Amino acid sequence: MTLRIDHAVTSGTFSLDGQTFDVDNNAWVVGDDSECVVLDAPHDVAAIRGLVGDRTVRAVLCTHAHDDHVRKAPELADAVGAPIHLHPDDRVLWDMTHPDRKPDRELTDGEVIEVGGGELRVLHTPGHAPGAVCFHVPGLGVVFTGDTLFAGGPGATGRSYSDFGVITDSIRDRLLPLPPETEVRPGHGESTTIGEVRGQFDEWVARGH
Repeated sequence: MTLRIDHAVTSGTFSLDGQTFDVDNNAWVVGDDSECVVLDAPHDVAAIRGLVGDRTVRAVLCTHAHDDHVRKAPELADAVGAPIHLHPDDRVLWDMTHPDRKPDRELTDGEVIEVGGGELRVLHTPGHAPGAVCFHVPGLGVVFTGDTLFAGGPGATGRSYSDFGVITDSIRDRLLPLPPETEVRPGHGESTTIGEVRGQFDEWVARGH
């Protein structure tokens, strides 16, 4: 069967440091006709289950633990019978939203997750959050970047547990070496490519954005 990506946009809120904002989040599902993984669980379980259909969900994979990305993770995981995977460095953020529910498994840098005949490779990319990760799918020529990298620049670093220098190092060292045609599918907004990012990266760093 053929590996594919299914996508929906969900709407809700993001809260941190005593402030709350309205946000639209991308929901991504990767798999074939029989099984899949869900990347993040933002806002709307029904919308995500609509992408999944009747497939077996092998895992709910968290790019990071800001509440707009994991708020529905336990509900979704329980509904589809799948484990939640999170990098351990993001437990401090996870526990703010789910103090009474632990993730089921820890993501590790370099780990390979198999689904639908394809592979997702875990890249630890701290900066937006300490345990932020990206998922590179070589067979599809895609990298799912969560809030580490967007079409308009690096993810935000103006809040607790974030660091601009760290995120730019992560992008430079872990993402820019990917093939230039690799599609960047972020946690919010439009997609871009690694090649486009390379052409803009030095300007982003120079202006602190």
